[in-house]
Amino acid sequence: MPLDGIVLSSVVHELSTSLTGGRVDKVQQPEPDEILLAVRCKGQNYKLLLTTNANSPRIHLTALSKSNPDQAPMFCMLLRKHLGGGRIKDIIQPAYERIVEIHVESPNEMGDMSIKRLIIEIMGKHSNIMLVDATGMIMDSIRHIPEELSSVREIMPGRSYILPPSQGKVSPTPIDSNYFMSLFEFKKEEPNPNKGKKAQQIIYQSYNGISPVMGSEICLRANVSPDSFGEALESLDCSHLLSEFTSLYSDIENKIYHCHMYEENNKIGKSKRDISAVPMTLYSSWTKSELYDSPSKMLEFFYKKQDSSYRLSQKTADLRKLITMHIERCRRKTQIYEETLYEIENRDQLKHYGELITSYIYNIPAGADRVKLPDFYSDGQEIEISLDPTLSPSDNAQYYFKRYNKAKRTFAALQEQIETNKNELAYLDSVLACIGTVTDETDIDDIRTELVEEGFLKKKQQKGKGKKGLAKQKSKPLQYLSAEGFSIYVGKNNTQNDELTLRFARENDIWLHTKDIAGSHVIIQGNGKDIPEATIIEGAMLAAYYSKGRQSSQVPVNYTKKKHVRKPKGSKPGFVIYDNHKTLYVTPSEEPLYTQT
Repeated sequence: MPLDGIVLSSVVHELSTSLTGGRVDKVQQPEPDEILLAVRCKGQNYKLLLTTNANSPRIHLTALSKSNPDQAPMFCMLLRKHLGGGRIKDIIQPAYERIVEIHVESPNEMGDMSIKRLIIEIMGKHSNIMLVDATGMIMDSIRHIPEELSSVREIMPGRSYILPPSQGKVSPTPIDSNYFMSLFEFKKEEPNPNKGKKAQQIIYQSYNGISPVMGSEICLRANVSPDSFGEALESLDCSHLLSEFTSLYSDIENKIYHCHMYEENNKIGKSKRDISAVPMTLYSSWTKSELYDSPSKMLEFFYKKQDSSYRLSQKTADLRKLITMHIERCRRKTQIYEETLYEIENRDQLKHYGELITSYIYNIPAGADRVKLPDFYSDGQEIEISLDPTLSPSDNAQYYFKRYNKAKRTFAALQEQIETNKNELAYLDSVLACIGTVTDETDIDDIRTELVEEGFLKKKQQKGKGKKGLAKQKSKPLQYLSAEGFSIYVGKNNTQNDELTLRFARENDIWLHTKDIAGSHVIIQGNGKDIPEATIIEGAMLAAYYSKGRQSSQVPVNYTKKKHVRKPKGSKPGFVIYDNHKTLYVTPSEEPLYTQT
């Protein structure tokens, strides 16, 4: 349901209460699709986040701090010029649309005070942030939409700002009872465009800011099945729907909000979440419901992990592409090697043919294209051998010996190439798994550095070196505390895996890794104590979570004492061999069993 018009109305109420009259102290653009305003109001400092991230566009107060690019984008510079030092006069949401306007009073070029509107439109991949002057002209936007992309509504500097098309929807307030009831009137003489639609469809497709989920919620509150077709409803059902619709928006108009996050866990430990600014009958059976005293806190918690994953996914896209390309190359090599092995699998037969021709050379007539000779390896049974009639019997024997020697050399070379290719493929799989577990940009820098050192990435392509004169910060392994108080460490890349296993871990610490699946090295630190089985199981669940088996259940995890783990000389980062191990089968999990320290 995030972020529908009802949740957004609760955010607007919070922003109006907290920020109206405040001064815009600072404007930042930490990401290409994100604006951060620092506002000072009534002796308090606030940070307001506006983002058009296609996966999670939103606006709310935030406690997060973000680093800025070395050079501010042009849109950020424009906002600083026109909003910096300005006073927030009003924050509105037009007709419960997913649009928020922040009205800021600041001097114009002539020094006169004027109102400018910072507008965010929350519309999925079409979301945008615009600065509009007092005349309604767009001064600039975070995304330009020229006429070639949209003939309906152009968003470019110098164009007039107009609201997005309504798609036939109306504002839910003030409530028009006659209009609501007309949505469910189906008369033969008067065609109704809602014919064939379900009750929840009719509601959310008729009013601004109502999501399909909220349409179903209104139906459930009225004891009407959301899947009931409109024409099948009795007049009493429609009256109940109107009553619940009116009750819902009466609370919203009176600013009565109850911000909840709902969570439902499934059988393999995965969960789904949703948020709402009103209590949800729809989620009454879900396993967890948490009430927040602020819609901004609710949104920040809800989007924090999702937004971070999206950002990191964007910033690792080139690495994923590079690694995937090398993996595909290794797989093509594997196929070629297998085909070649198949072609030379009868190489010993070539040698045998040469030996037979040599043994019976005087019985073979010149110019023969084939000959049958007694096979002294099979009790004299005859074997037919093809010959080149242009060659002498001696030369035919040498021909078979040459083919045999070539196949033998090919086989020997292939063994080394297959092993090298197998190790490279395992290494690349491990890097791909590491990319999936990065938690910040420092982790990405470490993986880039590793790929440079291993020759998969050119040095000039390396990013994230840090500012001039500052040493590049190294990322640290993840650290967790088990239920029984033992520290559990998880490597986030192959360099960390080697560091943890070979230098950090002590002889009797427990080492864990998924069996035949790329993933992180996990160390349970014993500090001279016996590590209980329950903690080993927790460590195994982390090892499975930080591996390519994260989305599976019953993932095999091997564990042993660190003293049984060794690194072969010259092997790639993260590669080790081990023995004296046992195997656990676990379902991957990071939460809620652990407290990260």
